[in-house]
Amino acid sequence: MAHVAPTPTAPGVLGGSALSRAATATVLLGVVYGIWAAGIARDAGPITTGNVLLGVVAGVVVAAVFMGLRTVAPRLPRELRAAAWAAFAGIAFGYLYSLTDATVLRSVFMSLAVAGGVLAFTFYRYYTSE
Repeated sequence: MAHVAPTPTAPGVLGGSALSRAATATVLLGVVYGIWAAGIARDAGPITTGNVLLGVVAGVVVAAVFMGLRTVAPRLPRELRAAAWAAFAGIAFGYLYSLTDATVLRSVFMSLAVAGGVLAFTFYRYYTSE
């Protein structure tokens, strides 16, 4: 019985390299976050240059921080790695929530709740898989 070695697929093709999938996920996260932020800030009025600029800047910042965290996080101990992802999720959610004209206190409490959930989930995942 002869075995055939798997052939690598080109980046960008379904089943491509892990790097291309990570880059695609990062770009997709940035685009979705930017559109979401611009949509919340629009308030059902006409689309303005300010809305587009807010969406682009928010998307680029979130994508850059996400990619940086994906690069740095594997070198951190599991507690700090879980805390880093929780902080990222809490801050990202808190900013979007603050665009809805909620009070600062409500935005803080909601983002702390999200960060706490992400912390519990990621710490459990890292603790059980390492």
